[in-house]
Amino acid sequence: IKFIMVPNSLLQRLASWCPWLLRDEPKQPVKVLVTGAAGQIGYAIVAMIARGLMLGPDQPVVLHMLDLPRMADALKGVRMELIDAALPLLRGVVVTSDEAEAFRGVNFAILIGGWPRKEGMERKNLIANNVPIYKSQASALQQHAAPNCKVLVVANPANTNALVLKEFAPAVPAKNITCLTRLDHNRALGQISEKLGVHVGDVRNAIVWGNHSSTQFPDASHATARTEHGDKPVRELVADEQWLKEEFVSVVQQRGAAVIKARKQSSSLSAASAACDHMRDWVLGTPKGTWVSMGVYSDGSYGVPEGIFYSFPVTCDKGEWSIVQGLKVDDFARSKMEHSAKELDEERSMAYAFVSSEGDQ
Repeated sequence: IKFIMVPNSLLQRLASWCPWLLRDEPKQPVKVLVTGAAGQIGYAIVAMIARGLMLGPDQPVVLHMLDLPRMADALKGVRMELIDAALPLLRGVVVTSDEAEAFRGVNFAILIGGWPRKEGMERKNLIANNVPIYKSQASALQQHAAPNCKVLVVANPANTNALVLKEFAPAVPAKNITCLTRLDHNRALGQISEKLGVHVGDVRNAIVWGNHSSTQFPDASHATARTEHGDKPVRELVADEQWLKEEFVSVVQQRGAAVIKARKQSSSLSAASAACDHMRDWVLGTPKGTWVSMGVYSDGSYGVPEGIFYSFPVTCDKGEWSIVQGLKVDDFARSKMEHSAKELDEERSMAYAFVSSEGDQ
């Protein structure tokens, strides 16, 4: 009998191509809920999830898709397409307009459904319309989801919707509820890569601070880019402080509006991709030396008020996120961060006021 030694490098390549070959037992399917699943972001993300782009190429999934009763036919159509795609990781699809059924036993919840902002609508009206939606979903989450269910709120106003969800699902740990600012983070990486003419994968550690709104602060002061001479600070490579403080910030802040103007519809593909990035890093971990931006419940880090969902730089390991500590914040950054925190504090007051008025009725 001849024994053949297989190099570790080959084993690693096999693991990346066909991870199930090196597992003693296949992974058990997990349940993933997508609300607003018949919408454009939902339509884009369900196939990404079923292909393993969110939880890994060896993780089977059962998709739960929730939408309004009037979207029932569209949901059925999405289910047909998922079946027709013959996706090996997809082990089942549940389509429903019932929140209890949708949340039952789910391990991960991607909350895309919400009241959309329409032309001329003020932010306070958007908050007022979303409070009852997220109050109801909080109840379903707390009563029916699996223990330790991880939640990502995508629907705007994402930070404040996440806060409403947290307030009305007190049994769910605040650390298990997050909101999406990864889209803004990815936009920041994209702008830096285009400015420097490098691959976006060679840029890391940009930060989006604050609210997923026009007050967010995209911060490149700690970002680096890989060059032939090693990793270099983006600030040094760009060598244009005005661009970093003005054009870069403005372009990232207004990117969503620019996409709407160009395609007459809001960002869908990039939002779905960012949601997968957010959950993948949260569950599987961030690469060593790399942080990403996530909207999380503030613990007071960097002087941000406690009790709001605020975007911070975080690292993730073993399914837990941690805010990156000790980064230097100059006066310019501090003023931008405080401005976004003030807006979130105002949104929190509006949401609580709407909750109180509901209770008085």
